[in-house]
Amino acid sequence: MSRLQFEYSPLLVFLCLALGLAYAYWLYTAKHPWGQTLNRLLFALRAALVAILAFLLLGPVLKWIQTKTEKPAFVFLVDNSRSVAETTDSLQREAWWAQLMDAKQRLEENGHDVEVVGLNESDPRRFQQTASDLSTAMRTQLQKYEGKNLAGLVLLSDGLYNEGTSPLYLPLRQPVYTVGVGDTTARTDVAIQSLVYNKIAYQGNRFPLRAEVRVTGRVEADITVTLSRDGKQLARQTQPVNGQSLLVMDFQVNAETTGLQRLEVSATVLPTERNTRNNRASAFVEVVAGKRQILLVAPAPHPDIKALRSVVDQNPNYELIVHIPGISQTDAALLTPGQAQLAIFHQPLDREGKTAALFSTFVKSQTSLLLLLGPRTRLEQLPPQGIGLSFASGNPWDQVTAVVNPAFRDFVFTEKTPGVFASFPPVQVPFGKFGYPPQAQVLLYQQIGSIVTERPLLLSWEEGSRKIAALTGEGLWRWRLREYADHSQTAAFDEVFSKLMQYLSTTDDKRRFRSFPLKNEFTTAEPVTFESQVYNALFEPIFGFPIALEIAPDEGPRTPYSYVTGPGSSRYRVGDLKEGIYRYRASTVLEGKREEVTGQFLVTQQRVESQNLTADFGLLRKLAAETNGRFYTAAQLNELPAAIVQQQAKAILRTQEEFNPLIHSKWLFALLVLLIALEWFLRKYAGAY
Repeated sequence: MSRLQFEYSPLLVFLCLALGLAYAYWLYTAKHPWGQTLNRLLFALRAALVAILAFLLLGPVLKWIQTKTEKPAFVFLVDNSRSVAETTDSLQREAWWAQLMDAKQRLEENGHDVEVVGLNESDPRRFQQTASDLSTAMRTQLQKYEGKNLAGLVLLSDGLYNEGTSPLYLPLRQPVYTVGVGDTTARTDVAIQSLVYNKIAYQGNRFPLRAEVRVTGRVEADITVTLSRDGKQLARQTQPVNGQSLLVMDFQVNAETTGLQRLEVSATVLPTERNTRNNRASAFVEVVAGKRQILLVAPAPHPDIKALRSVVDQNPNYELIVHIPGISQTDAALLTPGQAQLAIFHQPLDREGKTAALFSTFVKSQTSLLLLLGPRTRLEQLPPQGIGLSFASGNPWDQVTAVVNPAFRDFVFTEKTPGVFASFPPVQVPFGKFGYPPQAQVLLYQQIGSIVTERPLLLSWEEGSRKIAALTGEGLWRWRLREYADHSQTAAFDEVFSKLMQYLSTTDDKRRFRSFPLKNEFTTAEPVTFESQVYNALFEPIFGFPIALEIAPDEGPRTPYSYVTGPGSSRYRVGDLKEGIYRYRASTVLEGKREEVTGQFLVTQQRVESQNLTADFGLLRKLAAETNGRFYTAAQLNELPAAIVQQQAKAILRTQEEFNPLIHSKWLFALLVLLIALEWFLRKYAGAY
């Protein structure tokens, strides 16, 4: 529906018509060399042209009103994980699919929109997902349909989840109809439920390894667990079941040689067991020579310290030493420059002067520094101390958000990290511009409102043989809390600050060719991704170099790969690698000389889907009951459409209004051109100007 509106009184339209007629009458009442009929036609053309132009001066606006009907939507979420495929055959799954498509068709005929999806938005017909995260999959669909007419969810699952939280904790306002599939029969099973061990061990020490064995069903036999390395048995233990459902066996292993080591743990296989894949498990331990130490100095306790400690504690290669004068007692030897590979100063040069002397000592040394500035920092004292940051004295503090610099190349991030940082809450920074070293690399920029500025929020630079980084804001602890609240994890925050601390605490890599896996440990469900970088003599990135890559397991032939680097395509992915320790060799020819890099990485098998194959229909029943839905078995799937229709979900009428000034209409412009051109042509044809 459309309607014409005016800025002035609509009665002025008659004045526009009168103006057009008067102008045409004045022009065409004089004598002309053409006939009366042509004169009347020219009169009409000129009157229409002038009237329309005068009409446009009234500012007419065309108002479009469009009403759309939004049908109630249902999402069929299929738990296409491997645990479902383990307990069902392809004929059963094809029967479910046919019934789902029939239910989808019946609901669409009844005025519903229906979408069928799998976990992680994958193909719902391929039961290949290596983990079951039901809560995240459901939350994703709720966010996808936020603000839309979502009438409910249908969850086809075995009720088992091994990642994320229980779906019972989701704040669901829509009914959830659950369909239970799989086998609920309790089977006889001996499974290595988990291996508990430190992923890092130090050469020459003994490290513990605990094997937790879950026993289900009526088992009267003794269970033996064997620990071996490189096919050689290291130890074994035997325990009677005696009605226990969990057996715990502890081993002590010698850390002999450095590098990655694979330990095999196997449990007794009973004659009545159907699932034997969970009777074996592997533990991968990296034996290293010693730990790196990071010293954190602060004038007072602060939540930022806890956030950084949480990051460092995830890396067994590093040890964080926190020194707060008057609160934490620290060995004086640890406060000596050179003892720690990195010194972090929170609120350096504080106004009370608690850490000023220690800060001056470390600034004069060659220890790498990470400075976390804040309102308690005496910013005007940084340049006299030799830190290349200068702020206008007395400036107030401002609130800014962080933006990841895509051109930062000292280390790389995953693709999701910039988007996660964009949602972080603001931090406090000094107001206005400030000076910093010209050679500094910016990792995070400051964003004020919706404007991304060129002012650094997090930057790093080199001074001689050491590196210095500075975060010019306070309140990064809020970033970690926000990420956990939004994503139930802190992967982006931990990645940035973990890599930053590793970068600062390691010696400079002056190699002009670098090739490395993005992380040290991958799973069989993901490709192994390599990053290759080639630099010229000025250490500027250059491209177009062919990279020869060879990958080999500990025992096996090498597999060659090759690719060429380019802007935005410096990564190479290798898939379908089995569990094990792999060694790689990457090489290229640079200025006639072959450059080579070697290393190793780990691929682990995801076995969570084979740990428990007994379907949990109890969770599905409870989920349906708590959301005013209903539980069905696979045999009752054909009853689902009738129950959904009985819910009588209503369509929503959405009205959209659009205002377009008539003067912007292309068709009106074409009409005016046509009137002018036609009048000119007829006058010219009749022998006049």
